[in-house]
Amino acid sequence: MKPTGTPSLVSLSAMALPLAFVSLPLYVLLPNRYAAQFGVSLTALGALLLAVRALDAVLDPWLGQWCDRWFADGTARIRQRSLWLCLALMLGFAGLWLPDVWLSQMGWSITPVSVLVLAAPCLVLAYLAATALNLGLQSWGTRCGGNVRQRSRITAWREGLGLVGVVLASVLPSVFNASWVVTFFTVLLAAALWLWRYAPSMAQRATALADEPSWLSPLRQPAFRALLQVFLLNGIASAVPATLVMFFIQDRLQAPAGYEAVYLGAYFVAAALSLPFWLRIVQRIGLALAWLLGQALSVVFFMWAVTLIAGDFVSFGVICALSGVALGADLVVPGALLTGVIARNGDAGLAEGRYLGWWQVATKLNLALAAGLALPALQFFGYSSGTRSAQGLWALSLAYGVLPCVLKLLAAWRLWAAREHLWEKSHGE
Repeated sequence: MKPTGTPSLVSLSAMALPLAFVSLPLYVLLPNRYAAQFGVSLTALGALLLAVRALDAVLDPWLGQWCDRWFADGTARIRQRSLWLCLALMLGFAGLWLPDVWLSQMGWSITPVSVLVLAAPCLVLAYLAATALNLGLQSWGTRCGGNVRQRSRITAWREGLGLVGVVLASVLPSVFNASWVVTFFTVLLAAALWLWRYAPSMAQRATALADEPSWLSPLRQPAFRALLQVFLLNGIASAVPATLVMFFIQDRLQAPAGYEAVYLGAYFVAAALSLPFWLRIVQRIGLALAWLLGQALSVVFFMWAVTLIAGDFVSFGVICALSGVALGADLVVPGALLTGVIARNGDAGLAEGRYLGWWQVATKLNLALAAGLALPALQFFGYSSGTRSAQGLWALSLAYGVLPCVLKLLAAWRLWAAREHLWEKSHGE
C-alpha cells in the first residue's frame, strides 16, 4: 500500500506534530519556567540538558537498529510498541511540566534540588521515547519509497506538521498554564497514535539476526557519507542564525520586546506555506537542483542581514519570511534524497532505521556545533550580550549573516561534488 492520497499522508505523518513539543521548544521554554517558578540554577539545568541530549545522541544508531527489527515483525508490532513509547513519553513530558504536582504526590518538598532530581529521569524517559517514535515515524515514511513525487510529498507532510507542532509548542505555554499544555500534548499524541492505525502497512519480514546489517553499515556507503556531509554542513548553517537570532534582534536591531515572536512566527509560517512551491520545483528540476536553489536563495537573503542597523525592523521581517521560504527546500529535499540513497544501496525495507539513527546524530550535532562555532568566535571578536560597541555589533552581524552563508556554500559545493552518488536520473530521480 502506497500513501498517494492526502488522508494516508496525514495518517502517516501526524506523529510529527506532538513530537515537535519535545524538540527546540522544550529547550527554549523549560529553562525559563524552572528558573522563574522553582529557582533552579540555569547552569545546573543546562548541564543536565546537555548530558541527557548527549546520551540520546549516542544511543541513536542502536535505537535505529532496533527500529529495523521492529519493522521486520510487521506494522502491527510497530503500533503495539508505539503505544508503550507514547505512554512513556506522556509520563516524562508531564513530569517535566508539572514537577510541583508530582513532587507533592510523592510527599517531597518542592525545592530547586528536588525539581532537578525529578527532571533527570523525566528527561531521559521523554527524550528516549521521543527519539524511538521519531525513528519509527521517519523509517515508516522512508520504507514507503516510491518515485520522487511521492518521496518528497511524504517528507513535506512530515516536516510541515512538525513546523505546526513547533509553533503550537512555542505559543501554548504563554496562553495556557502547564496543566493545559500537558493535556493538549496528550490529546495530540493519542490522536497521532490512533491515526497510525490507518497508515500504510508493512509486510512482516523474516530476517535472522546473524544476517542483519551492522549498525555501522550505513557509514560504509559512499553515497550516504556524502549526503550526511551535505546535511551536516547545511544543518549547521541553519543552526548558527537560530543560535544568534535573539542577540541579533535585541542588540543589532534593538527591537522592542515581543518582536522576537513576530519574526520567528514569520519564519516558520513562511516555511510551512512554501512547501507546495518546493514540491512543484522538485518535480520540474529534481531533488538535488531544488536543494541547490534553496541554498542559493538562503545565501542571498542572509547576506542582506549584514547590512541591517538598529531600527531596520521591517527589513528584518522580510528577511525572516524570505529565508523561511528558502528553508522549505531543506525540509522537502534531504529526507527524500536519503530514501533514494537507501534504495540504491539495496537496503530498502531492511536497514532504514540504521541510516536514520546516524541521520538523527547529525541533526542533534547541528545546534551543538553551531553554538561551538559561533559563540566563541563572537566573544573573540569583541561581542558580548547587551553590547552597543561598533566592533561588537559588526562581529555579531558577520557571525549572523556571513558565517551561515559560508557554510551554505560549502554544503552546496559538497552536493555538487557528490553528484555522481546523489543526483538521480531524469528529473524523476
